[in-house]
Amino acid sequence: MVKKLLNLFLTFAKIGSITFGGGLTMLPLLTREIVEKRKWATEEELLDYYAVGQCTPGIIAVNTATFVGYYQAGVMGGIFATLGMVAPSIIIITIVASVLQTFMDYPIVASALSGINAVVCALLSHTVITLSKKSLVNVMSVVLFIIGLIACFVFDVTPILLVVFGGVVGVVYNKIKEVKAK
Repeated sequence: MVKKLLNLFLTFAKIGSITFGGGLTMLPLLTREIVEKRKWATEEELLDYYAVGQCTPGIIAVNTATFVGYYQAGVMGGIFATLGMVAPSIIIITIVASVLQTFMDYPIVASALSGINAVVCALLSHTVITLSKKSLVNVMSVVLFIIGLIACFVFDVTPILLVVFGGVVGVVYNKIKEVKAK
């Protein structure tokens, strides 16, 4: 059990230390580490953990790590995976915060941050495309996607309402399909 907990901690510490840009940008790395390399979850299960992680309060990456850790080794697995995910950020943020103000006025730092932002946009785009291939599997999911886009961009609807709406519509849609199938 100790080996499993250490493995969870180190795996998520690795993910947490090399993932920049938030929860969405970590999905390709999570898929590689959790699904392909370690076989701790299937792609569908990981997407489920990720979706629930978006619906629950807190940081998506941490919530997802907690779910994976919990399903691998119970409560202690969730704790170790979570600690592994946040430890690198705490260390890096502490170091950066202590020196960043000194370097913010340097043009090279501003240029580097500008480049990082551009690459993060590319990573987010990759994640959206990857998620859409797995999630937009029928007419209802495509319609919900379009409604979600319009609600976000045109009406500035809060994400939690969209997630709840999507969940309710998904349940109702599948119940209707079950009744029709009988």
